[in-house]
Amino acid sequence: MTTQQLTQQIFAKKSFLCIGLDVDLNKIPNHLLATEDPIFEFNKAIIDATHDLTVAYKPNTAFYEAYGLKGWMALEKTINYLNQKHPEIFTIADAKRGDIGNTSAMYAKAFLEDLAFDSVTVAPYMGKDSVEPFLAVKNKFTILLALTSNEGAFDFQTKDSNGKELYKQVIETSKTWENAENLMYVVGATKAEYFTEIRKIVPENFLLVPGVGAQGGSLSEVCKNGMSENVGLLINSSRGIIYASSDENFPEKAREEALKIQQEMAEILS
Repeated sequence: MTTQQLTQQIFAKKSFLCIGLDVDLNKIPNHLLATEDPIFEFNKAIIDATHDLTVAYKPNTAFYEAYGLKGWMALEKTINYLNQKHPEIFTIADAKRGDIGNTSAMYAKAFLEDLAFDSVTVAPYMGKDSVEPFLAVKNKFTILLALTSNEGAFDFQTKDSNGKELYKQVIETSKTWENAENLMYVVGATKAEYFTEIRKIVPENFLLVPGVGAQGGSLSEVCKNGMSENVGLLINSSRGIIYASSDENFPEKAREEALKIQQEMAEILS
């Protein structure tokens, strides 16, 4: 997957939607709990119902790791299903990893090579040598946490340091790292007013944007301030789509919610 291929898919589908596959067994329809692998069966149904409306899927790995070996196997089955059935779709391992170099290299191997995700989210706090092992994997993307949508983001990310907010320094510094052209950035939709400043630093890089919908972020505001010439946005929605219904009609209801967002995106793109 290249950024050019991702952009082509965006314009072909008239969508820059990313669906988060954050599976909580307490929230999925009860009838699935009787199946051999309820997590995978839930994901498969969501994918089958929405794959033509979205350009990316993003499993948050915590929702799989929490269920031990069975959860990890469900994650593996999910990414294998996506890669085999819908190889045109961009896949994101939302793992938020980042450690000393040799450890990061193992994380990169696990998610980008063994599981064959197109990208992985990475925390930048430990700096260059903790991120470059991810960037070293050819034809894969590293999505760096830059300015997140949670309340605690203001504890550090927007603090002034020598006349410049920390998140700006993180983005600027990351541009100097080896293979930095393979960087994307997480920027929360609830921080829409910051997108203009971020685009001054990284005018073309893709931004993964959580926080639209359930967390109160505005799609129109994000696009107004953050869209680039190649669109450059992946708008993530998780709960609002995958938990639209807890009944057996959950795939149809998920599709309805995804379609609402896709139609709004199509209007923006036009």
